[in-house]
Amino acid sequence: MNPDVPAAPVRAAHATLAQMASLLRDQQARKVDVVAPAAAVRARGGHLIVDDSTPLITGEGVTLTAGAYWPTGVCDQGIADKLGIPGGYLRRLREDHPRLYDLNVNGWLERDDRKFLIRCLRPESGSGPGIARAFLSDGYKVIDNLDVIMACLEGIRASGFPVRVDQCDLTGRRMYVRVVCEQVRSLAPALLAGYRSPFTGATGADNPVVFSGFVITNSETGCGAATLTPRLIVQVCDNGLQITKDAIRAVHLGERQDEGVITWSGRTQDKTLELITAKTTDAVRAFLTPKYAEHALREIARAAGRPVADPAETVKTVSQKLRYTEAQQAAILDHFIRGGDVTAGGVMHAVTSVAQTLTDPDEAHELEASALRALEAAAA
Repeated sequence: MNPDVPAAPVRAAHATLAQMASLLRDQQARKVDVVAPAAAVRARGGHLIVDDSTPLITGEGVTLTAGAYWPTGVCDQGIADKLGIPGGYLRRLREDHPRLYDLNVNGWLERDDRKFLIRCLRPESGSGPGIARAFLSDGYKVIDNLDVIMACLEGIRASGFPVRVDQCDLTGRRMYVRVVCEQVRSLAPALLAGYRSPFTGATGADNPVVFSGFVITNSETGCGAATLTPRLIVQVCDNGLQITKDAIRAVHLGERQDEGVITWSGRTQDKTLELITAKTTDAVRAFLTPKYAEHALREIARAAGRPVADPAETVKTVSQKLRYTEAQQAAILDHFIRGGDVTAGGVMHAVTSVAQTLTDPDEAHELEASALRALEAAAA
């Protein structure tokens, strides 16, 4: 491995809540958030050099010096978006022509008079380059993952519902926390009558139970709002159905920040976090009820019963409409056949079961979140 390239940012897949909290605390300790004018940023050797972003301890005290940070793919896309450089072109330059990468980035920075928020991580060892994980507008409102989890857990506690955290994932783009409440359950015999799990062969007719729950997502790097989305979990196969139209969101839009390294005080974020806590409490009380689940299941069942005469053509049409990859399309058709439910609902089940098999948490979440749109497309 090139010693000038730091390790990847903190990531986790299929983690417990305790593991996620530990990772986020580690990340929190290494964060460097800098608001810098374009004139204080430059590319050198594929790194971002940011003036006055790294503390240097000398005999005279602590001074801030220029820091070097290796951009992630998310950061490179942010640079491309902000400077008007085609993202694919910039990625190709990083891989094939680093010197030309520097020239392109520096050429456009020299013509820019804006300020940017650059979100970085210090190196784990204390020496060498850090990681530049996002290149954002200086009006980006920081809502950090650890704060979102704590605010949501406080909202859940206030709601009084017994829940368990089923799974946590963390990528360079987003955090995902899936919550299940098995005490709030409904029966969906019509939706599951003809379906069998592609994993175990167990049938929905024998076990038509659906649990209530939700998924919490957030991005610290400009890839989405802090969101709480209701989610129904089919017990026979663990497929998750996200009701995205009912999601609540807290967007990352705020006031322009002053230049320099930002020290986020607890008081600065209090109002935002109080709002997230209150919204979570209200949402949990609304989503974790048999009435909500039964209403959602009735709406889904209306479209789910439409028969599918040509599975291959239907899956192809749905895949084209929702821009699934060829690999996703092939897997969905395979799961549709194995699921045995030759209806639009069977296509929906296939999408959610395939999502469980994906190793990339971002890809898995986005595929699962598209399942109800796949149902609508298949029914049409």
